[in-house]
Amino acid sequence: MKKILLSLVIFLFVILIFSVTLLSAIGYKTNKLNEVISKKIEANNENFSVKLDQIKFKFDIKDLSLFLETQNPTVKYKDLRIPIKKAKVYLDFISLVKSKTKIDKIEIASDEIDINQLKKIIISSKPSNLNSLIANKVNKGKLTTDLELYFKENLKLDNFIAKGKVKKLDAKITNKIILRRSSFNFFFDSSDVLIKDITCELDGLYIKEGSIQITKDNNINVKSDFLSNSKINKNNIKDYSGFLRKIEFLNPEINIDTRLNHNLDIILDKTFKIIDYNYNIKGKVNNFSTKLNKKIEHDFLNNQIAEVFVKDSNFTYSNSFKKKHNISSSGVYSINGIDYEKYEFKSDFLKENLNIDVNLEFSHELKIDLINYRKSNGLSTKIALNLSKNKDEYYFKNLRFSENKSLIEIDNLKINNNNLVSLKKIKVKTFFDDNLNNDFSVDFGKKIVIKGEKYDAKNINKILDNKSKNNILKKINKEIDIRLENIETPLSKRLFNFRLLGAVKNGKFVKISSKGDFGDEKFLDISLKSDKEYKKKYLEIYSDLPQPLLSEYSFFKGLSGGTLIFSSIIENELSSSKLVIDDFKIINAPGVVKLLSLADFGGLADLAEGDGLSFEKLEINMRNNKGFLKLNELFAIGPSISVLMEGYKDTNNLTSLRGTLVPAKNLNRLLSKIPLIGDIIIPKEIGEGLFGVSFKMKGPPGKIKTTINPIKTLTPRFITKALNKSKKSK
Repeated sequence: MKKILLSLVIFLFVILIFSVTLLSAIGYKTNKLNEVISKKIEANNENFSVKLDQIKFKFDIKDLSLFLETQNPTVKYKDLRIPIKKAKVYLDFISLVKSKTKIDKIEIASDEIDINQLKKIIISSKPSNLNSLIANKVNKGKLTTDLELYFKENLKLDNFIAKGKVKKLDAKITNKIILRRSSFNFFFDSSDVLIKDITCELDGLYIKEGSIQITKDNNINVKSDFLSNSKINKNNIKDYSGFLRKIEFLNPEINIDTRLNHNLDIILDKTFKIIDYNYNIKGKVNNFSTKLNKKIEHDFLNNQIAEVFVKDSNFTYSNSFKKKHNISSSGVYSINGIDYEKYEFKSDFLKENLNIDVNLEFSHELKIDLINYRKSNGLSTKIALNLSKNKDEYYFKNLRFSENKSLIEIDNLKINNNNLVSLKKIKVKTFFDDNLNNDFSVDFGKKIVIKGEKYDAKNINKILDNKSKNNILKKINKEIDIRLENIETPLSKRLFNFRLLGAVKNGKFVKISSKGDFGDEKFLDISLKSDKEYKKKYLEIYSDLPQPLLSEYSFFKGLSGGTLIFSSIIENELSSSKLVIDDFKIINAPGVVKLLSLADFGGLADLAEGDGLSFEKLEINMRNNKGFLKLNELFAIGPSISVLMEGYKDTNNLTSLRGTLVPAKNLNRLLSKIPLIGDIIIPKEIGEGLFGVSFKMKGPPGKIKTTINPIKTLTPRFITKALNKSKKSK
């Protein structure tokens, strides 16, 4: 009996194994459940219709479950056919026994679906952002997908899993930017989305090895990483102009060649509002070049900066929500395509706050007129800068410029709205033609102290004459102490042991007491006093060498010898001044020589080209009102020639002068007759009298035209001036 039972059990087990194997491998064909399943689906989804051909009843060994499988079923959504290759329906075994069939899961494997076919289905379905995106932005593509649907009672969807592949996708990002030949694999369910192996092309931009992962819990978390290669140039940069509009310096003549890794993390709330994000880029800039829309010009540069080139550079960028953005780059750069040099750049910024660290080599020509420094082209220079910006305030923690033995260093400089707020120290030591031309320091403490061995002030008159409308020092109110052992002045004159004590208010001197030594018992004295009650300042300058103080004024070119006394009363932007120079010569002065030649004073012209024209005195009375210089009177008298003139120089540097010039022999003859014939020589009507030469000079700098009237009677004003001078000389 035991043997019979054992044999029966073994037989049944073998039958079971055989049946399971048969059901797993081949299955059992049936048509009995076709109508049941179709009606179940259609009853709960009125827009769907399902027709099943032949069903196989099979067993899934892995899940230990029974399922129905059918090939190429006819599935329609609103009369639009959905191409399905294979479908599996997993049934609840107990429900089959009870004749109440319950579907646990459906697996669907699609044929390749054309995007245009999918768009027709989407248009017929419930509107959504995703549906709108596909319908309006996607132009073409192919889709294959495997879909698993999990159901509750009455075939209500409980969960789903979708996975598949998209290829040959073209989509429109903007009217000009088209995404081409895109492909990716995807996997997503009700809580997670994973897109992998993303590749796509845009004009000049290639993306590969990309992935996007979206997870849902209390918030929505999006993570993405991808590799981009960009080759953007003048042919495709116009497509991106909308994104680059705010970068004003960029020009259509641009080339960008980069290879960058991107990592992006975004956290959104359930309303899709961004809560936090981090975006990081790291990679290489192979080449970058652009012509500047507006060329960079500066007094420090001999040449304009028209183009910028960068290559072989490491690049990183990080951007966080409500946190500072960071950029760093290092490699080589070039200005105008000449001489690639090393650079390092780091910055972080948030809204209006900016921090920058720069270290670079610079071999182009540089000039700093204030200290007469010149750096020749080709010499290697190192520039280091640490700068912070907050709205309109710039804080230079350190600015260092070094070239060979030359060094310029500025510490803790703060500028707000183009006004100097504070400064700790400036150190300057420079060489010109391998000779020391500057060695001094500037300390900003309770008072300004400038001291040192040497200062090259050869261009100081040029700088003072070119007055800027913006006074960067107008917030400075301090006493000042200057002690310089040697000052190189214009025309190669040297000033020794220069000492100045004074005070600055609102960036302007209100008090000066200064003295310097030219050597050979020749001195320079400067005095400035303020009258607070009448809000006036009184400036007086005495110099035994006038030339260094007048070097930038073309009218005084060729002046030699003499002593200078200058006095001025200054009231706000109005000043009345008087300049007197005694016992001097004019040698090789182009303007004077031209004037004399036009006047046909041949002998005097020869004298101007030789030993020079001597003058006993020059007096100038002038008035300056907001940059308009009115020359009330200029009178110069000498043994060979005398001049009286008046005129103006306007705010556009247009000069207009007119006057009278008389050789000494004519003037002496006239003066000798005055006691005898009085009113006959000096008539009451202006324009009558003895002969002289009148002239007019007018034009912008370098283009002044001179006209001469060689037959002109002297005015009483000229004769009176000459007579007064004659009386004084006696």
